[in-house]
Amino acid sequence: MHCMHDSNALIEAVPNFSEGRRADVINRLAQALQAPGVSLLHQTSDAEHNRTVLTVAGAPEGVLEGLFQAARVAAQEINLFTQRGAHPRLGAADVVPLIPLEGVTLEECAELARQLGRRIGDELGLPVYLYEAAATRPERRNLADVRRGEFERLVEEIDQPERQPDYGPARVGPAGAVIIGARPFLIAYNVFLESADVRIAQAIARAIRASSGGLPAVKALGLLVDGQAQVSINLVDFKQTPLPVVMETVTALAAQHGVGVAHSELIGLMPLEAVAQVAAHYLKLPDFTPMRIVEHALQMTRGAGC
Repeated sequence: MHCMHDSNALIEAVPNFSEGRRADVINRLAQALQAPGVSLLHQTSDAEHNRTVLTVAGAPEGVLEGLFQAARVAAQEINLFTQRGAHPRLGAADVVPLIPLEGVTLEECAELARQLGRRIGDELGLPVYLYEAAATRPERRNLADVRRGEFERLVEEIDQPERQPDYGPARVGPAGAVIIGARPFLIAYNVFLESADVRIAQAIARAIRASSGGLPAVKALGLLVDGQAQVSINLVDFKQTPLPVVMETVTALAAQHGVGVAHSELIGLMPLEAVAQVAAHYLKLPDFTPMRIVEHALQMTRGAGC
């Protein structure tokens, strides 16, 4: 593979697999991902959703190799004709976003996504769709649009012109299709309300999401989780809308409904820069950056020599 980026380039990948119940399969997926130079940073599995989300980071070449090997395991082990879960899915290795971390651009990640897609299509014989920054057509940018109707509809429609995959054969087997793309770092963040009324969470989600004129770069849903109303948020670009803005807006809207915020949860990881934004906001330190955090400053000076 040609190297377009500097030798210290780091990317993250957050592959989502349609398996959240069988521990042996989940372990095999996690093992396969950890190619040389790739670190497994976070792992979460949900039995009800029947889904596993793994977070890895490393040099681009290693990450692509690990993702290919994990897609192979997923295709061998997961049968979408029998798989059931609460989470929508198009394939065994359902969605594979590549995220630039250091020394690499979003467009370079999109090119890496295309390379991975081509290899999965050619060597594993799976249909591949490119989304977000790697999308080949505008109607495929949005993940929800690519996945609409899920695996079951794809089985019926893959031979139609608008469902032609970007790579791989236009036929669907038990492993379904793989959706691969590139996107900026996304913060997945859920806010629980002191209420069991899902309509309040839905109203807040509608008010804050960008698609209905709310906050830029925010996607949101109102859900009922274990009897508690939850505003489920994907912050697509925390530089456009910082976390404190999201939190304060949700808190203010909840208060209008006479409801407090109980707690929130972070799914996966968030960048240090986003944490620094929160500190800058609440401590009223406009010039505060990660370099003012001692561990980060130490890490940067140690890394400077390599």
